[in-house]
Amino acid sequence: MERTAKPKPLSPSLRTQILKWQQAEITGHHTYLRLAAALKDAHNREVIHRIGMDELRHYRTFKAYTGVEVPPNRLQVLAYYWIARLLGLTFGMKLLERGEDRTLAAYARFRDELPELDPIIRDEEEHEHRLLGMLDEEILKYTGSVVLGLNDALVELTGALAGLSLAFQNTRLIALTGLITGVSASLSMAASEYLSARAEGDKASPVRSAVYTGLAYVFTVAVLVFPYFVLDHYLLCLGWTLANAILVIGFFNFYLAVARDLAFGKRFLEMSAVSMGVAAFSFAVGYAIRQVLGVEL
Repeated sequence: MERTAKPKPLSPSLRTQILKWQQAEITGHHTYLRLAAALKDAHNREVIHRIGMDELRHYRTFKAYTGVEVPPNRLQVLAYYWIARLLGLTFGMKLLERGEDRTLAAYARFRDELPELDPIIRDEEEHEHRLLGMLDEEILKYTGSVVLGLNDALVELTGALAGLSLAFQNTRLIALTGLITGVSASLSMAASEYLSARAEGDKASPVRSAVYTGLAYVFTVAVLVFPYFVLDHYLLCLGWTLANAILVIGFFNFYLAVARDLAFGKRFLEMSAVSMGVAAFSFAVGYAIRQVLGVEL
């Protein structure tokens, strides 16, 4: 039989705080159950459903204190549902649990007043460290391939576009050259990853590994070349391209930080420094070649 807290007098400020926790728990409950219903994989569906039912139990514990029903935040339910569907189940769920980490810190401050918080804290820690670690998602198996495609495209194409910008100073010509270079390089990288994965024999599928590498490369190429199809001044295009590179680096490192529990800051700064350093060197090389050869387009 489910154990719930006995109602006790609450200060107005504590009651307000508990109502916020109550809404967070029922919002999590609806989010997890909606996601579980959409999953085809039975293992992942069971894990997510279990977490959702834990959230409902927490909600009822808090309700015993407040004595009122609290509706879920429908906007948050919808947002986290689509984040998980579009960017991956593990990413969406760990992002949701990250928000609950701040709530855990608040729980700890009220342990003496609300003894029922102890089992809730244990449940939330189990969600993050054990249950979410049980999720089996294909894209996480090929993170290395995605990293390879993104890293190579960011370093190579950012540098190439910087050099071409100074050498050609013609946005349409730069765009065409960069696009051809990028697509060709993406096919080369995908083929290399296929051969490497097949030789190592540690990938679930060399073909999928190659596809993830190629898609990551092509996506990065499109983002970096796009400004040259929109603007007319090559320096403005280059500035936009470099900003896009930083955004891609930031987003992907944030994704890895959440989905794989990796540090964000160091990886972001390292990738940014390498990409921008190569771009600066290539920009200087493009300028030198233009001056030495006297090329005018």
